[in-house]
Amino acid sequence: MTTRRQFGLAAASLLAVPTLLKAQGNNKIILGQSAAFTGPAAELGIQFHQGARIWFDQVNAQGGVAGKTIEIKTLDDGYEPDRCAANTQKLISEDVFALFGYIGTPTSLAALPLLSKAQVPFIAPFTGAMGLREPFNKQVFHLRASYNDETALIVRQLTNLGLKKIAVFYQNDAYGKAGLDGVTLALEKLSLKPVATATVERNSVDVAAAVRTINAAGPDAVVQISAYKSCAAYIRAARKAGFGGTFFNVSFVGTQALADELGKDGAGVVVSQVMPSPYSLARPIAREFSEAVKKAGGNAQANFSSMEGYLAAKVVTEGLKRAGTRMNSREGLIQGIEAIGSQSLGGFQLNFSASQHVASSFVELSMLTGDGRVRT
Repeated sequence: MTTRRQFGLAAASLLAVPTLLKAQGNNKIILGQSAAFTGPAAELGIQFHQGARIWFDQVNAQGGVAGKTIEIKTLDDGYEPDRCAANTQKLISEDVFALFGYIGTPTSLAALPLLSKAQVPFIAPFTGAMGLREPFNKQVFHLRASYNDETALIVRQLTNLGLKKIAVFYQNDAYGKAGLDGVTLALEKLSLKPVATATVERNSVDVAAAVRTINAAGPDAVVQISAYKSCAAYIRAARKAGFGGTFFNVSFVGTQALADELGKDGAGVVVSQVMPSPYSLARPIAREFSEAVKKAGGNAQANFSSMEGYLAAKVVTEGLKRAGTRMNSREGLIQGIEAIGSQSLGGFQLNFSASQHVASSFVELSMLTGDGRVRT
């Protein structure tokens, strides 16, 4: 990655609130994205954005949607809620048409009241937290399955293997607590509970206390609910301190970033996924994405995070197309995404409607191989 600045796109023209595009040629649709482009979670924002850009660049090269090109105005929040809230206020004041591809639970929750008040669509946040899904919010559209879906599969896999002493290492914020709640809920259904829990602060790799607490309980497995830097630090420290069990992560960890951090130490680490694998070409969408990445060249990478950005961009484009003559309005975009209904994006099933703004409950497991690859 040569520079983070390549992800800060200039918006030459802005969009009007609350409903219509400004009449400055009326030929651009500007999406606003606040995400981590620096700091310990940076690869999540960078890769999601890169995947979205690959799709939008293709659309724009073919004349856009009804003659309108789609651009993303990005602001770096470093995965910090206060910075995200300030960025969101700025983007709304600059009249972006919709907010798109926010990275993380605490940041997305900080933006939620602002976008709800301004009635700005909020599309494909990179989070599975239930706090963004319930209660239903007309402005918010989710592409990915929830953390409850992911942790239910993880707990089912572990207990089917006879591993019932399960600990949870989680980030001490809304994201970590959402994941902990998911694990706890899944265990309660089996009359079990975590044998130990311990935390790490957001954007920190200070895991020593967490390792001591969890190792002392002698768990069979540790479910990790944090970002790739802290999870990698925990895995190394726990093993060095004598832990011989298994590690499971939810998708937000950033699979390829975790594999890159761990190198050979990643062998056997499991990550749940909510997107189709970009590494297996069995699905048409994986083949399409692989070709798009090759065509894009440069620093483009095929991984789960960039695949999510690519699919999220396709949803926005499809919503604009289905809005038809109403595509200049935010309400038109909302209705256009709802009109997508039930359909497959090359083998990845979506289901949107006026009462259903969570497109997917798809979850599967993957494993790091120890040589930088991911097996699904």
